Amino acid sequence: MLLKTIAKFCAIVISLSLFSGCHPVSSSDKQKNLNGESSADYEKPVVVGKIESKEISESSGLAASRCQANVFWTHNDSGHKNEIFALDEKGKSLGKWTVSGAESKDWEDISLFKDKNGECFLYVGDIGNNTRTRGELTIYRVKEPKINGGSSATETAQSIKITYPEMRHDAETLMIHPVSGDIYILTKRMSGASAVYKLKSDFDPDKTNTLEKITDFTVPAIPNGFLTGGDISPDGRRVIICDYFNAYELVLPEKAKSFDEIWTQKPQIVELGEREIGEAVTYAADGKSIFATSENRNAPFIQVKKK
Repeated sequence: MLLKTIAKFCAIVISLSLFSGCHPVSSSDKQKNLNGESSADYEKPVVVGKIESKEISESSGLAASRCQANVFWTHNDSGHKNEIFALDEKGKSLGKWTVSGAESKDWEDISLFKDKNGECFLYVGDIGNNTRTRGELTIYRVKEPKINGGSSATETAQSIKITYPEMRHDAETLMIHPVSGDIYILTKRMSGASAVYKLKSDFDPDKTNTLEKITDFTVPAIPNGFLTGGDISPDGRRVIICDYFNAYELVLPEKAKSFDEIWTQKPQIVELGEREIGEAVTYAADGKSIFATSENRNAPFIQVKKK
């Protein structure tokens, strides 16, 4: 835990130094961008509450339920138990569940998929790989627990084993397309572009699946591939991605023939406000706003409404 905290602190210091030319960085400076444009689609970020649970000290992923109104799911970063936490739209605790059949090595993001039968499943990405020592990584797929369901443990999770086709990567961004069910992972890099990988929904559950590289991707920031979280909108036409400073939104053109055309679009900046270590962002269930959290206890629960 201590080493991880030091590593994150150093990464932030390096990022800020690059971003500011080694001059002091104000909160307003952190919202500026060297080459990007701000989105005109969103209002200013508002802190609507704080994460109440003292057990949530490193909110590293965030997902909005499509099956239960005003329910959000989060989890801690590495060094914690295999647990997920439910929050309401103000950050109030709604309960904690142990993910049965899962192991927590370095959980970095969480996403949600509602299938054709109307059932919701959570996907937890054990995809952190800071030291690049892990060749095989795991995504846990588990049926979304019912709030006030009387259980403190989930159903047994399915383990989706994955590997990259070439070098090993660190990643903190996991997304599920709401229509196809395809899984997307964006790598995290201090130097250079992030890489976009996909695992199609017809993956083989009985073997280690090799991800398909789609493209390289950058945001208009320094570092430009240092991505820490993301989500695909409920209608499947927008992507929101965050780093420690801001969020960046991509919009699929109306005439696009494939969702993967979205990665060629120019990201627009969406301000998320003050976050100490921002690693989690999600669309609301109705797609009309964006929510974000930060690491550390009693972190702000931030909402950015669409105009």
